[in-house]
Amino acid sequence: MESNGSMEQILQNGKLYRQVNSLIVTHLRDNNFTQAASAVASATMTPLNVEVPPNRLVELVAKGLAVERDDTVRGFSGALGLGGSITSSHGAATNFSSTQGTKGLSKSFLKHETRHLSEHKDVARCARFSSDGRFFATGSADTSIKLFEVSKIKQMMLPDSRDSSARTVTRTFYDHTQPINDLDFHPHSSILISGAKDCTIKFFDLSKATAKKAFRLIQDTHNVRSISFHPSGDFVLAGTDHPVPHLYDVNTFQCYLSANMPEFGDNAAINQVRYSSSGGMYVTASKDGAIRLWDGVSATCVRTIPAAHGTAEVTGVTFTKDHRFVLSCGKDSNVKLWEVASGRLARQYVGATHTQLRCQAVFNDTEELVISIDERNNEIVTWDAMTAERVARYPSNHNGPPRWIEHSPVEAAFVTCGTDRSVRYWKETI
Repeated sequence: MESNGSMEQILQNGKLYRQVNSLIVTHLRDNNFTQAASAVASATMTPLNVEVPPNRLVELVAKGLAVERDDTVRGFSGALGLGGSITSSHGAATNFSSTQGTKGLSKSFLKHETRHLSEHKDVARCARFSSDGRFFATGSADTSIKLFEVSKIKQMMLPDSRDSSARTVTRTFYDHTQPINDLDFHPHSSILISGAKDCTIKFFDLSKATAKKAFRLIQDTHNVRSISFHPSGDFVLAGTDHPVPHLYDVNTFQCYLSANMPEFGDNAAINQVRYSSSGGMYVTASKDGAIRLWDGVSATCVRTIPAAHGTAEVTGVTFTKDHRFVLSCGKDSNVKLWEVASGRLARQYVGATHTQLRCQAVFNDTEELVISIDERNNEIVTWDAMTAERVARYPSNHNGPPRWIEHSPVEAAFVTCGTDRSVRYWKETI
Protein backbone atom coordinates (compact mmCIF):
# COMPACT_ATOMS: atom_id res chain seq x y z
CA MET A 1 0.00 0.00 0.00
CA GLU A 2 2.84 2.33 0.88
CA SER A 3 4.43 1.58 -2.49
CA ASN A 4 1.17 2.38 -4.31
CA GLY A 5 0.91 5.66 -2.40
CA SER A 6 4.44 6.61 -3.35
CA MET A 7 3.77 5.80 -7.01
CA GLU A 8 0.63 7.96 -6.99
CA GLN A 9 2.60 10.83 -5.49
CA ILE A 10 5.30 10.47 -8.15
CA LEU A 11 2.68 10.52 -10.92
CA GLN A 12 0.98 13.52 -9.37
CA ASN A 13 4.27 15.40 -9.07
CA GLY A 14 5.09 14.59 -12.68
CA LYS A 15 1.78 16.03 -13.82
CA LEU A 16 2.40 19.16 -11.75
CA TYR A 17 5.89 19.60 -13.22
CA ARG A 18 4.48 19.31 -16.74
CA GLN A 19 1.91 21.99 -15.95
CA VAL A 20 4.59 24.29 -14.53
CA ASN A 21 6.80 23.74 -17.58
CA SER A 22 3.89 24.54 -19.89
CA LEU A 23 3.21 27.77 -17.99
CA ILE A 24 6.86 28.84 -18.20
CA VAL A 25 7.16 28.09 -21.92
CA THR A 26 3.90 29.93 -22.68
CA HIS A 27 4.92 32.93 -20.57
CA LEU A 28 8.28 33.26 -22.32
CA ARG A 29 6.78 32.71 -25.76
CA ASP A 30 3.94 35.23 -25.29
CA ASN A 31 6.36 37.84 -23.95
CA ASN A 32 8.46 37.54 -27.13
CA PHE A 33 11.38 35.68 -25.50
CA THR A 34 11.33 33.13 -28.31
CA GLN A 35 14.88 31.87 -27.86
CA ALA A 36 14.43 31.30 -24.13
CA ALA A 37 11.04 29.64 -24.70
CA SER A 38 12.61 27.25 -27.25
CA ALA A 39 15.44 26.37 -24.85
CA VAL A 40 13.07 25.59 -21.97
CA ALA A 41 10.71 23.66 -24.27
CA SER A 42 13.59 21.55 -25.56
CA ALA A 43 15.07 20.89 -22.10
CA THR A 44 11.73 19.88 -20.57
CA MET A 45 10.26 18.17 -23.66
CA THR A 46 7.35 20.60 -23.65
CA PRO A 47 5.66 21.51 -26.97
CA LEU A 48 6.57 25.08 -27.94
CA ASN A 49 3.01 25.65 -29.18
CA VAL A 50 1.41 24.46 -25.95
CA GLU A 51 -1.89 26.29 -25.30
CA VAL A 52 -2.30 28.07 -21.97
CA PRO A 53 -4.54 31.10 -21.24
CA PRO A 54 -2.64 34.41 -21.62
CA ASN A 55 -0.87 35.67 -18.46
CA ARG A 56 -1.88 32.52 -16.56
CA LEU A 57 1.53 32.16 -14.89
CA VAL A 58 1.50 35.78 -13.70
CA GLU A 59 -2.04 35.38 -12.34
CA LEU A 60 -1.14 32.23 -10.39
CA VAL A 61 2.03 33.77 -8.96
CA ALA A 62 0.14 36.90 -7.91
CA LYS A 63 -2.52 34.81 -6.16
CA GLY A 64 0.11 32.70 -4.44
CA LEU A 65 1.99 35.75 -3.17
CA ALA A 66 -1.26 37.27 -1.89
CA VAL A 67 -2.05 34.11 0.06
CA GLU A 68 1.51 33.86 1.39
CA ARG A 69 1.37 37.40 2.71
CA ASP A 70 -2.22 36.96 3.87
CA ASP A 71 -2.72 40.23 2.07
CA THR A 72 -6.24 40.49 0.76
CA VAL A 73 -6.48 43.22 -1.83
CA ARG A 74 -8.31 46.11 -0.18
CA GLY A 75 -7.87 49.08 -2.49
CA PHE A 76 -8.65 52.57 -1.26
CA SER A 77 -10.34 52.39 2.13
CA GLY A 78 -10.40 54.02 5.51
CA ALA A 79 -10.65 57.77 5.26
CA LEU A 80 -11.53 57.66 1.56
CA GLY A 81 -14.57 55.57 2.42
CA LEU A 82 -14.34 53.37 -0.63
CA GLY A 83 -14.02 49.67 0.11
CA GLY A 84 -13.28 46.99 -2.47
CA SER A 85 -10.37 46.10 -4.65
CA ILE A 86 -8.44 48.17 -7.07
CA THR A 87 -8.58 46.11 -10.22
CA SER A 88 -6.95 46.94 -13.51
CA SER A 89 -9.05 47.14 -16.62
CA HIS A 90 -7.50 44.78 -19.15
CA GLY A 91 -10.07 44.52 -21.89
CA ALA A 92 -9.41 42.93 -25.24
CA ALA A 93 -6.32 44.48 -26.75
CA THR A 94 -6.33 45.88 -30.28
CA ASN A 95 -4.59 43.60 -32.76
CA PHE A 96 -2.00 45.89 -34.36
CA SER A 97 -0.36 42.94 -36.12
CA SER A 98 -2.99 42.93 -38.85
CA THR A 99 -2.47 44.88 -42.05
CA GLN A 100 -2.99 48.59 -41.61
CA GLY A 101 -6.62 49.49 -42.13
CA THR A 102 -8.10 51.57 -44.91
CA LYS A 103 -8.77 55.24 -44.39
CA GLY A 104 -12.46 55.97 -44.12
CA LEU A 105 -12.95 53.10 -41.67
CA SER A 106 -11.43 55.00 -38.76
CA LYS A 107 -12.99 55.20 -35.34
CA SER A 108 -14.62 58.51 -34.46
CA PHE A 109 -13.62 60.56 -31.44
CA LEU A 110 -16.87 61.58 -29.78
CA LYS A 111 -17.22 65.07 -28.40
CA HIS A 112 -15.80 65.62 -24.92
CA GLU A 113 -16.69 68.25 -22.37
CA THR A 114 -14.03 69.64 -20.10
CA ARG A 115 -13.89 71.31 -16.71
CA HIS A 116 -11.20 73.28 -14.94
CA LEU A 117 -10.61 71.56 -11.60
CA SER A 118 -7.79 73.26 -9.78
CA GLU A 119 -4.53 75.14 -10.08
CA HIS A 120 -1.10 74.52 -8.65
CA LYS A 121 1.09 77.47 -7.71
CA ASP A 122 3.54 76.57 -10.47
CA VAL A 123 3.65 74.39 -13.61
CA ALA A 124 1.57 71.20 -13.35
CA ARG A 125 4.15 68.69 -14.55
CA CYS A 126 2.51 65.23 -14.42
CA ALA A 127 -0.65 63.23 -13.75
CA ARG A 128 -1.56 59.58 -13.14
CA PHE A 129 -4.80 57.59 -12.68
CA SER A 130 -5.25 54.76 -10.20
CA SER A 131 -5.68 51.39 -11.91
CA ASP A 132 -9.43 51.36 -11.20
CA GLY A 133 -9.87 54.90 -12.54
CA ARG A 134 -11.49 56.20 -9.35
CA PHE A 135 -8.69 58.61 -8.49
CA PHE A 136 -5.96 60.56 -10.17
CA ALA A 137 -3.14 62.69 -8.87
CA THR A 138 -1.17 65.62 -10.27
CA GLY A 139 2.35 66.77 -9.40
CA SER A 140 3.76 70.25 -9.74
CA ALA A 141 6.92 72.33 -9.89
CA ASP A 142 5.62 73.93 -6.68
CA THR A 143 6.47 70.53 -5.02
CA SER A 144 2.82 69.76 -4.18
CA ILE A 145 0.70 66.72 -5.10
CA LYS A 146 -3.07 66.96 -5.49
CA LEU A 147 -5.35 63.91 -5.25
CA PHE A 148 -8.71 64.03 -7.06
CA GLU A 149 -11.75 61.77 -6.74
CA VAL A 150 -13.40 61.12 -10.11
CA SER A 151 -16.91 60.49 -8.74
CA LYS A 152 -16.97 64.00 -7.25
CA ILE A 153 -15.86 65.49 -10.56
CA LYS A 154 -18.61 63.64 -12.44
CA GLN A 155 -21.18 64.85 -9.94
CA MET A 156 -19.99 68.42 -10.37
CA MET A 157 -20.26 68.15 -14.17
CA LEU A 158 -23.89 66.99 -14.21
CA PRO A 159 -26.16 69.53 -15.99
CA ASP A 160 -28.48 69.93 -12.98
CA SER A 161 -25.74 69.74 -10.36
CA ARG A 162 -25.85 72.21 -7.50
CA ASP A 163 -22.23 71.38 -6.72
CA SER A 164 -20.69 73.14 -9.72
CA SER A 165 -18.12 74.76 -7.46
CA ALA A 166 -17.60 71.70 -5.25
CA ARG A 167 -14.10 70.98 -4.04
CA THR A 168 -12.71 68.17 -6.17
CA VAL A 169 -9.28 67.97 -4.52
CA THR A 170 -9.48 65.18 -1.96
CA ARG A 171 -6.02 65.70 -0.49
CA THR A 172 -2.89 67.78 -1.01
CA PHE A 173 0.54 66.45 -0.07
CA TYR A 174 3.69 68.47 0.60
CA ASP A 175 6.96 66.67 1.21
CA HIS A 176 9.33 67.29 -1.68
CA THR A 177 11.86 70.09 -1.87
CA GLN A 178 12.09 70.29 -5.66
CA PRO A 179 9.69 69.89 -8.64
CA ILE A 180 7.82 66.61 -9.03
CA ASN A 181 8.41 64.67 -12.26
CA ASP A 182 6.16 61.61 -12.10
CA LEU A 183 3.59 59.72 -10.01
CA ASP A 184 2.20 56.21 -9.72
CA PHE A 185 -0.43 54.37 -7.68
CA HIS A 186 0.27 51.04 -6.01
CA PRO A 187 -1.66 48.39 -8.00
CA HIS A 188 -3.32 46.87 -4.90
CA SER A 189 -2.95 49.20 -1.92
CA SER A 190 -3.86 52.75 -0.96
CA ILE A 191 -0.36 54.09 -1.65
CA LEU A 192 0.78 56.83 -4.02
CA ILE A 193 4.43 57.35 -4.93
CA SER A 194 6.16 60.38 -6.41
CA GLY A 195 9.54 60.96 -8.05
CA ALA A 196 11.19 64.37 -7.99
CA LYS A 197 14.22 66.47 -8.83
CA ASP A 198 15.28 66.22 -5.17
CA CYS A 199 16.49 62.68 -5.99
CA THR A 200 13.82 60.95 -3.90
CA ILE A 201 10.87 58.60 -4.36
CA LYS A 202 8.28 59.19 -1.64
CA PHE A 203 5.45 56.94 -0.45
CA PHE A 204 2.14 58.49 0.69
CA ASP A 205 -0.55 56.57 2.59
CA LEU A 206 -3.90 57.57 1.10
CA SER A 207 -5.91 55.77 3.79
CA LYS A 208 -4.89 58.26 6.47
CA ALA A 209 -7.06 61.36 6.24
CA THR A 210 -4.69 63.72 8.03
CA ALA A 211 -1.41 62.55 6.45
CA LYS A 212 0.26 65.20 4.32
CA LYS A 213 3.80 63.85 4.52
CA ALA A 214 5.37 60.70 3.13
CA PHE A 215 5.69 57.71 5.44
CA ARG A 216 8.65 56.23 3.54
CA LEU A 217 11.21 57.41 1.04
CA ILE A 218 13.85 56.04 -1.29
CA GLN A 219 16.92 58.22 -1.59
CA ASP A 220 18.37 57.94 -5.09
CA THR A 221 21.64 59.45 -6.32
CA HIS A 222 20.10 61.21 -9.34
CA ASN A 223 17.15 63.35 -10.36
CA VAL A 224 14.19 60.91 -10.44
CA ARG A 225 12.54 61.66 -13.79
CA SER A 226 10.04 58.79 -14.01
CA ILE A 227 8.66 55.97 -11.85
CA SER A 228 6.60 52.82 -12.39
CA PHE A 229 5.25 50.15 -10.03
CA HIS A 230 5.67 46.49 -10.94
CA PRO A 231 2.18 44.90 -11.33
CA SER A 232 2.81 42.93 -8.12
CA GLY A 233 3.50 46.15 -6.21
CA ASP A 234 6.73 44.66 -4.83
CA PHE A 235 9.15 46.64 -7.01
CA VAL A 236 9.50 50.22 -8.25
CA LEU A 237 11.38 51.27 -11.35
CA ALA A 238 13.05 54.66 -11.43
CA GLY A 239 14.21 56.41 -14.57
CA THR A 240 16.77 59.05 -13.65
CA ASP A 241 19.54 61.18 -15.11
CA HIS A 242 21.54 57.93 -15.04
CA PRO A 243 21.20 55.96 -18.31
CA VAL A 244 20.29 52.66 -16.60
CA PRO A 245 16.92 52.31 -14.84
CA HIS A 246 17.13 51.76 -11.08
CA LEU A 247 15.04 48.83 -9.80
CA TYR A 248 14.06 48.99 -6.12
CA ASP A 249 12.64 46.28 -3.86
CA VAL A 250 9.77 48.00 -2.05
CA ASN A 251 10.25 45.93 1.10
CA THR A 252 14.03 46.25 1.49
CA PHE A 253 14.71 49.34 -0.69
CA GLN A 254 17.65 47.46 -2.17
CA CYS A 255 18.60 48.84 -5.58
CA TYR A 256 19.38 46.58 -8.54
CA LEU A 257 21.18 47.69 -11.69
CA SER A 258 21.53 45.75 -14.92
CA ALA A 259 24.83 43.93 -15.34
CA ASN A 260 24.31 44.13 -19.09
CA MET A 261 25.10 47.68 -20.15
CA PRO A 262 23.99 48.59 -23.69
CA GLU A 263 25.62 51.41 -25.62
CA PHE A 264 24.42 54.88 -24.69
CA GLY A 265 24.55 58.27 -26.38
CA ASP A 266 26.13 61.37 -24.88
CA ASN A 267 23.03 62.23 -22.88
CA ALA A 268 21.06 59.08 -22.11
CA ALA A 269 19.00 60.35 -19.17
CA ILE A 270 15.66 58.52 -19.00
CA ASN A 271 12.56 60.61 -19.71
CA GLN A 272 10.10 57.83 -18.98
CA VAL A 273 10.01 54.24 -17.77
CA ARG A 274 6.96 51.94 -17.82
CA TYR A 275 6.28 48.28 -16.98
CA SER A 276 4.26 45.99 -19.22
CA SER A 277 0.94 44.79 -17.79
CA SER A 278 2.46 41.39 -16.94
CA GLY A 279 5.67 42.79 -15.46
CA GLY A 280 7.66 40.59 -17.84
CA MET A 281 9.25 43.61 -19.51
CA TYR A 282 9.80 47.30 -19.02
CA VAL A 283 10.65 50.05 -21.48
CA THR A 284 12.63 53.28 -21.26
CA ALA A 285 12.50 56.44 -23.35
CA SER A 286 15.80 58.34 -23.33
CA LYS A 287 17.15 61.76 -24.16
CA ASP A 288 19.71 60.15 -26.48
CA GLY A 289 16.84 59.26 -28.82
CA ALA A 290 16.71 55.53 -28.05
CA ILE A 291 13.92 53.26 -26.85
CA ARG A 292 15.22 50.32 -24.81
CA LEU A 293 13.35 47.17 -23.84
CA TRP A 294 14.41 45.34 -20.68
CA ASP A 295 13.73 41.87 -19.29
CA GLY A 296 11.57 42.28 -16.18
CA VAL A 297 13.27 39.41 -14.34
CA SER A 298 16.97 39.67 -15.24
CA ALA A 299 16.98 43.48 -15.78
CA THR A 300 18.85 42.83 -19.05
CA CYS A 301 18.44 45.15 -22.01
CA VAL A 302 17.02 42.83 -24.68
CA ARG A 303 16.45 45.33 -27.49
CA THR A 304 17.49 48.87 -28.37
CA ILE A 305 15.70 50.95 -30.99
CA PRO A 306 18.26 53.69 -31.74
CA ALA A 307 17.24 57.05 -33.19
CA ALA A 308 13.60 56.09 -32.69
CA HIS A 309 12.62 59.71 -33.35
CA GLY A 310 15.54 60.71 -35.55
CA THR A 311 17.93 63.00 -33.71
CA ALA A 312 15.22 64.11 -31.24
CA GLU A 313 14.81 62.80 -27.71
CA VAL A 314 12.05 60.35 -26.86
CA THR A 315 9.74 61.97 -24.31
CA GLY A 316 7.17 59.26 -23.60
CA VAL A 317 6.65 55.53 -23.99
CA THR A 318 4.02 52.97 -22.98
CA PHE A 319 3.09 49.33 -23.72
CA THR A 320 -0.13 48.12 -25.29
CA LYS A 321 -2.27 45.92 -23.03
CA ASP A 322 -0.97 42.74 -24.67
CA HIS A 323 2.63 44.08 -24.31
CA ARG A 324 3.37 43.25 -27.96
CA PHE A 325 3.74 46.89 -29.01
CA VAL A 326 5.12 50.12 -27.58
CA LEU A 327 3.73 53.61 -28.24
CA SER A 328 6.31 56.41 -28.21
CA CYS A 329 6.29 60.19 -28.45
CA GLY A 330 9.28 62.35 -29.41
CA LYS A 331 10.37 65.94 -29.90
CA ASP A 332 10.37 65.37 -33.65
CA SER A 333 6.56 65.91 -33.57
CA ASN A 334 5.85 62.24 -34.26
CA VAL A 335 4.01 59.54 -32.36
CA LYS A 336 5.07 56.00 -33.28
CA LEU A 337 4.01 52.42 -32.60
CA TRP A 338 6.77 49.77 -32.42
CA GLU A 339 6.59 45.98 -32.50
CA VAL A 340 8.36 44.64 -29.41
CA ALA A 341 9.53 41.31 -30.90
CA SER A 342 11.25 42.82 -33.94
CA GLY A 343 11.73 46.51 -33.16
CA ARG A 344 9.84 47.23 -36.39
CA LEU A 345 7.93 50.49 -36.84
CA ALA A 346 4.29 49.43 -37.16
CA ARG A 347 2.43 52.78 -37.25
CA GLN A 348 3.23 56.48 -37.34
CA TYR A 349 0.83 59.20 -36.24
CA VAL A 350 1.59 62.63 -37.70
CA GLY A 351 0.01 66.07 -37.62
CA ALA A 352 0.76 67.35 -34.11
CA THR A 353 3.73 69.58 -33.32
CA HIS A 354 5.65 68.92 -30.10
CA THR A 355 9.26 70.04 -29.99
CA GLN A 356 9.68 71.83 -26.65
CA LEU A 357 7.78 70.17 -23.81
CA ARG A 358 8.09 66.60 -22.53
CA CYS A 359 4.80 65.73 -24.20
CA GLN A 360 3.01 62.40 -23.90
CA ALA A 361 1.03 60.23 -26.28
CA VAL A 362 -1.53 57.85 -24.80
CA PHE A 363 -4.11 55.28 -25.82
CA ASN A 364 -7.72 55.68 -24.83
CA ASP A 365 -9.15 52.99 -22.55
CA THR A 366 -10.01 50.64 -25.45
CA GLU A 367 -6.76 51.25 -27.37
CA GLU A 368 -8.79 52.23 -30.43
CA LEU A 369 -7.53 55.82 -30.34
CA VAL A 370 -4.20 57.59 -29.79
CA ILE A 371 -4.24 61.04 -28.17
CA SER A 372 -1.49 63.64 -27.93
CA ILE A 373 -0.85 67.39 -27.83
CA ASP A 374 -0.15 69.96 -30.54
CA GLU A 375 2.05 72.63 -28.95
CA ARG A 376 1.92 75.06 -31.88
CA ASN A 377 -1.89 75.21 -32.06
CA ASN A 378 -2.56 74.45 -28.39
CA GLU A 379 -4.83 71.53 -29.30
CA ILE A 380 -5.64 67.97 -28.30
CA VAL A 381 -5.12 65.72 -31.35
CA THR A 382 -6.61 62.25 -31.81
CA TRP A 383 -5.83 59.48 -34.32
CA ASP A 384 -7.41 56.14 -35.09
CA ALA A 385 -4.89 53.70 -33.59
CA MET A 386 -5.25 51.14 -36.40
CA THR A 387 -5.40 53.34 -39.50
CA ALA A 388 -3.22 56.19 -38.13
CA GLU A 389 -5.74 58.62 -39.62
CA ARG A 390 -6.22 61.85 -37.67
CA VAL A 391 -9.86 61.95 -36.58
CA ALA A 392 -10.19 65.00 -34.30
CA ARG A 393 -8.60 68.22 -33.06
CA TYR A 394 -9.93 70.18 -30.09
CA PRO A 395 -8.73 73.38 -28.38
CA SER A 396 -6.99 72.43 -25.14
CA ASN A 397 -8.71 75.21 -23.17
CA HIS A 398 -5.37 75.76 -21.42
CA ASN A 399 -3.57 79.10 -21.47
CA GLY A 400 -0.64 77.65 -23.40
CA PRO A 401 -0.16 74.03 -24.51
CA PRO A 402 -0.63 71.26 -21.91
CA ARG A 403 2.52 69.58 -20.67
CA TRP A 404 0.92 66.24 -19.81
CA ILE A 405 -2.05 64.11 -20.88
CA GLU A 406 -3.20 61.00 -19.02
CA HIS A 407 -6.16 58.79 -20.00
CA SER A 408 -8.39 56.86 -17.64
CA PRO A 409 -7.78 53.09 -17.84
CA VAL A 410 -11.49 52.29 -17.52
CA GLU A 411 -13.60 54.89 -19.36
CA ALA A 412 -13.65 57.65 -21.98
CA ALA A 413 -12.06 60.36 -19.85
CA PHE A 414 -8.65 61.98 -19.53
CA VAL A 415 -6.73 64.68 -17.67
CA THR A 416 -4.53 67.48 -19.01
CA CYS A 417 -2.25 69.78 -17.07
CA GLY A 418 0.49 72.16 -18.02
CA THR A 419 2.43 75.38 -18.01
CA ASP A 420 -0.61 77.48 -17.05
CA ARG A 421 -0.59 75.55 -13.71
CA SER A 422 -4.15 74.33 -14.26
CA VAL A 423 -5.67 70.83 -14.19
CA ARG A 424 -8.54 69.96 -16.53
CA TYR A 425 -10.76 66.87 -16.67
CA TRP A 426 -12.27 65.70 -19.96
CA LYS A 427 -15.12 63.23 -20.38
CA GLU A 428 -17.09 61.96 -23.33
CA THR A 429 -20.52 63.54 -23.76
CA ILE A 430 -23.44 61.22 -24.38
